[in-house]
Amino acid sequence: VIVCVVGIFAGAFTIFGIDKFIPKLTSRMHSLGKSDKESTKINRVLLFVMAIAVHNFPEGIATGVSFGGGDNSLALIVAFGIALQNIPEGMVIISPMLSVGICKKRTLIYAVLTGFIEIGGTFIGYLTVAFSERILPFALAFAGGTMLYVISDEMIPEIHEGTDAPSSTFALLLGFSLMLSVSQYI
Repeated sequence: VIVCVVGIFAGAFTIFGIDKFIPKLTSRMHSLGKSDKESTKINRVLLFVMAIAVHNFPEGIATGVSFGGGDNSLALIVAFGIALQNIPEGMVIISPMLSVGICKKRTLIYAVLTGFIEIGGTFIGYLTVAFSERILPFALAFAGGTMLYVISDEMIPEIHEGTDAPSSTFALLLGFSLMLSVSQYI
């Protein structure tokens, strides 16, 4: 449980840091004639795309560890399951990018790059399988923490009404982690 909680918060803090970095990447939108509202939308979409990319890396590690374990039938099941869920995951980032005006070519490139990150994770997981078996719970919790942060921070705006968004998001993660810990004893 401790490894999972640490992984969740490590993933969330990673996305929090990326969230603080993205406005610096898109600050030039104002010089290109983009309004504050348009820049905010682009920031949110880029945060979501980066969260998917960060989230894909530990999934790749899980696949690589499965292949490195020697049971190819189990490894193929894991790889197929992760690949199957990656189809809608990849599709879900395309529509928001197009809706904020990112061109189709760049949208396709970004979507493909988020998938290639998972392939890199697969090779790392395979090559370090003995060590990765210990890292796998942390890596998967890290992936979950990235998605929980984005879902709380960007997709459930009611959580943040009248409050500081990061503190509300981390309070939600703390509550989630507490319930995870308590469930061990039930």
